[in-house]
Amino acid sequence: QVQLVESGGGLVQAGGSLRLSCAASGLGSTFSINTMGWYRQAPGKERELVATINSGGSTNYADSVKGRFTISRDNAKNTMYVQMNSLKPEDTAVYYCYVRTQFRSLYRESWGQGTQVTVSS
Repeated sequence: QVQLVESGGGLVQAGGSLRLSCAASGLGSTFSINTMGWYRQAPGKERELVATINSGGSTNYADSVKGRFTISRDNAKNTMYVQMNSLKPEDTAVYYCYVRTQFRSLYRESWGQGTQVTVSS
């Protein structure tokens, strides 16, 4: 069972920056991390993609965060980051870490418990 621990959320003024981290543990010796990503859910809205990064380092971003957010990962530490700059009030949400692990043709998905990001205007 993969455990994900998120950190770095908080309250920031519009235009400010935050860096979220997600550390994965409990992988065992057979599964490896395939894709990692961040999703977010604002009050009254559905969970949406923020950004993903695969094992080769290829990234994908939601249009709403392109040019402002940067996702990265440290494979040696099984840790993922997202640097969030030029934050806007509409970025306010609970941010969830997502990890897909793989062993041959088997895939498993895991989610973190979420970290709150609040951007004040």
